[in-house]
Amino acid sequence: MTRIASGSRRALLAATAFLVACATNPVTGNRELSLVSESDEIAMGQEGAKQVIASIGLVPDNALQSYVSNLGLTMARASERPNIPWQVNVLDDPIVNAFALPGGPVFITRGILSHMNSEAQLVSVLGHEIGHITAKHSVQQMSQQQLGQIGLIAAIIVQPGLAQFGELASQGLGLLFLKFGRGAETQSDELGFKYMTQQGYDPHEMGEMFKTLERLSAGGDEGGRMPEWLSTHPDPGNRVQKTQERIAATTLPAGLKVERDRFLQRTAGLIFGDNPRLGFFRQNQFFHPDLKFQLDFPSGWKTQNTMQAVIAVSGQQDAMMALELAGNTSPGQGLSEFFQQQGVQSQGSSTNAINGMPAASAEFIAQTQQGQLSGVVSYIQMAPNTYRLMAYTPSQSYNAYRNTFLQSVRSFRVLTDPSILAVQPVHVQVVRLTRAMTIAEFHQAYPSKIPLEQVALINGVAASTSMPAGTLVKRVQ
Repeated sequence: MTRIASGSRRALLAATAFLVACATNPVTGNRELSLVSESDEIAMGQEGAKQVIASIGLVPDNALQSYVSNLGLTMARASERPNIPWQVNVLDDPIVNAFALPGGPVFITRGILSHMNSEAQLVSVLGHEIGHITAKHSVQQMSQQQLGQIGLIAAIIVQPGLAQFGELASQGLGLLFLKFGRGAETQSDELGFKYMTQQGYDPHEMGEMFKTLERLSAGGDEGGRMPEWLSTHPDPGNRVQKTQERIAATTLPAGLKVERDRFLQRTAGLIFGDNPRLGFFRQNQFFHPDLKFQLDFPSGWKTQNTMQAVIAVSGQQDAMMALELAGNTSPGQGLSEFFQQQGVQSQGSSTNAINGMPAASAEFIAQTQQGQLSGVVSYIQMAPNTYRLMAYTPSQSYNAYRNTFLQSVRSFRVLTDPSILAVQPVHVQVVRLTRAMTIAEFHQAYPSKIPLEQVALINGVAASTSMPAGTLVKRVQ
């Protein structure tokens, strides 16, 4: 048998594998690289969705959830992929964002809802996210990543399955939030335009939504911070202009829906911004009014409050602290179970109370695949809950952080400040104007707990724009 040179053999195998790994894109009808089967795509998306919901939480309003879900599902089931397990949820997150996970899950935040002014605007954003899934943008990107990481031949021979993407599937809040390229963004804008017009919505509202997002990125809100939607959805060009060009090139029927009043009435009552009842920071201090505790984290560390844990990371990113609920187990039992984990060894324990609360604490060493870690763990009982506070760093850095860790652990205490215990979130309210007025005049007549510029932004108008009597206008109180 003639021997094939190794380079030629690799090229031949790669070409063969490429043909095997191609699939038809349901939107374009083109054959394209796909190392992820539809079942794997769906499995990853559902796993990621569980993690998103567990970490961020859903807005506790069944009527609002049903309203948004029905709008999204109606479009999705009329799309090129009607039979995948679509789901549409509103996250209890103040960040202005919306995103799609592979295989069906679509998420939109209360933060972006509070900046919308019509049902048509909501449908335009949902349609854009649905477009990422119907066009299989996540699959394309994951396939390219796999091609670069492990090589095409290995990917096909191994037959990846969900296990190969274990790291990806386990990071629903990280790698699953793929940042798509400009080509994918343009295609999703086009698909969102198509989907919303197919459902009878006015696409001019898509342009209005893009204007609001542009104002946000230009500093119209949040101190000039770019909204998360724009940071994960790179602008493929002038979105407003391109929307106008699509409108000009399309024969639109009369009577297209906007549904401004219905949308505003359905979203009235949304919490605006952070919900302090679920915990908030003042510099390095963390307060939780509902659970009635407070804790001091190291000064200068980056902090984050999630549904599952309060996390802090050192400036050098070589040390971490996390506070989480440990159920209603006793501190001693919690500590005992902690040391039953393989590779975790105690370096001395204590049952000394912390600020009058029963506690069990220990220093530990843990062997991991990334090396040896050293840290402090403490289980603290504050009835009816027990909390676990853990801090760790690579063992070679432990001495430098030990006192910092211990100081934070010992700062856990009951929250007693009446003003903090009584703090409440602010909500979006709607007012129907009894006379024509500008937003500036409205803000004077119906004050908000946010600045005038922000009131104008969430209403999608300039401060000087005159609004006729009968108009519904948003305020925040």
